[in-house]
Amino acid sequence: MSATTTDFLPAGPLRVRGPGVLALAALVVAALAAAPILSVWANIFSGGTGDTWSHLASTVLPEYVANTLWLCAGVGSGVIVVGVSTAWLVTMHDFPGRRLFEWALVLPLAVPAYVMAYAYTDLLQFVGPVQTWLRESFGWQKGDYWFPDVRSVGGAVAMFIFVLYPYVYLLARTAFMERASGMLEAGRSLGLGPWGSFFRISLPLARPAVATGAALALMETLADYGTVAYFAVQTFTTGIYRAWFSLGDRIAAAQLSAALLGFVVLVLLLERMSRGRARFHNTTGRNRPQHGRRLSGFKAAGALFACAVPLAIGFLVPAGILLRMALTEGDAQFGPRFANLAGNSFTLAALSAVLAVGLAVLLAYAARMSRRRWPQIMNRVVGLGYAVPGSVIAVGVLIPVTRIDNWLASWMEASFGTNPGLLLTGGIAAVIYAYLVRFLAMALQTMEASLGKITPSMDDAARSLGYGQGATLRHVHLPLLRGSLLTAGLLVFVDVMKELPATLVMRPFNFDTLATQAYMLASDERLAEASTAALAIVAVGILPLIAISRQIAKGGQARAC
Repeated sequence: MSATTTDFLPAGPLRVRGPGVLALAALVVAALAAAPILSVWANIFSGGTGDTWSHLASTVLPEYVANTLWLCAGVGSGVIVVGVSTAWLVTMHDFPGRRLFEWALVLPLAVPAYVMAYAYTDLLQFVGPVQTWLRESFGWQKGDYWFPDVRSVGGAVAMFIFVLYPYVYLLARTAFMERASGMLEAGRSLGLGPWGSFFRISLPLARPAVATGAALALMETLADYGTVAYFAVQTFTTGIYRAWFSLGDRIAAAQLSAALLGFVVLVLLLERMSRGRARFHNTTGRNRPQHGRRLSGFKAAGALFACAVPLAIGFLVPAGILLRMALTEGDAQFGPRFANLAGNSFTLAALSAVLAVGLAVLLAYAARMSRRRWPQIMNRVVGLGYAVPGSVIAVGVLIPVTRIDNWLASWMEASFGTNPGLLLTGGIAAVIYAYLVRFLAMALQTMEASLGKITPSMDDAARSLGYGQGATLRHVHLPLLRGSLLTAGLLVFVDVMKELPATLVMRPFNFDTLATQAYMLASDERLAEASTAALAIVAVGILPLIAISRQIAKGGQARAC
């Protein structure tokens, strides 16, 4: 019997040696994702007039640097303390309410930091309910007592800590659930108590996860605009917005963006350098699960209090304030105007989520099918987008896209006698492009993790049936990835709904979203009217977070069986 060509194909997943259509398409996507960052770096040494930059450097630049450093120091230490302590309590101990806190402690991620800032300003300002109650209860007058000012650097640090600690909580909790029980048993045999086991065994093993979570929180802090602008805390993000819109100097905005990008790179380098040559591996095979240490009495009450405080401050109190304001006063234009804002937000979020998932599948599948290293390298380049603040991406997108728009308008006017105006920046295309640069990494990481769980033997079976790359993707991988596709889409959808800096900079004329509406009303001190849009943003973010947290909890229970 004569042998066919397929009889001599090597075993393993269906891969191609040449570049292929998939790999070339992935290269184009990666280049487009990197273009805004390169655009920002290209303007570092641009001369421009120099007047704006000289003015900024001599007046507000030192304040930008100092405030940014204070924010990073305060938020970094705060999220580590809150995130690690709550993760340790719910993972390693058993106390009343633990099952509730397992998933509820991630809910603050559904509240954007700028929304929390609006809520606590209403609660803690001079005419707010807290200070009003103090004056009425003790007969105090203005000047008779001291009360901390929430609209300050310290207030901004507190807002960020209680919004962003779930990054550390989620990663640390996962690391604690995957702890080496053999090492803990060995520690107990050497006389280590609960605290000794925590500081000398569990915490060192979880150190990479804690560092990664803290780095994510710091990058979100550097990317924020709404909170620091509302609290009048001058940072690089507010400086970028001021240079672009108030001073009209795109070169100065790009140079400030490059400086902020340098802070982001510094955070990533410090996270990597903090590990040094240390390695954090489970070197024992004795990895059977352990039951949480049961707490009772004052210890149980202390654990309950330690978990309830960040949940209350980060979610329950601001959500309650927004709900009260929305029900009692709310947006005076609620109705057609609110429906239009919600429609704009959902349109941007839905289009961005669908495109991000599609491009993520393309990039991840191209890397899986290729024998070469450069598709994987391109995916790492795309992954850098999430570490770049939205304001930086907005500046990086607007500079080249505006030039393309002007060139197209001039060409069409010269060729056809008509000027179409701004085709890209006049619509939502450039906004969605910025969202994809910022959030494509989230979908890509989800797709890579899910594809990695599909055994290569399925590719071999598809090849034996005569399927090519495209048919294998359609008939084999996509059905298996259905849940991951939905998860990735939801994550991108929620983050686009919350995104403020890029939307403020790039939205078309007379095109507002729920995020921009909440920010503009709050900036005008119309907090009650801003509550409706802010509450809608919070509500959209709750369900995906609960689903993700429950999935982690189920994974931990499965390992315990």
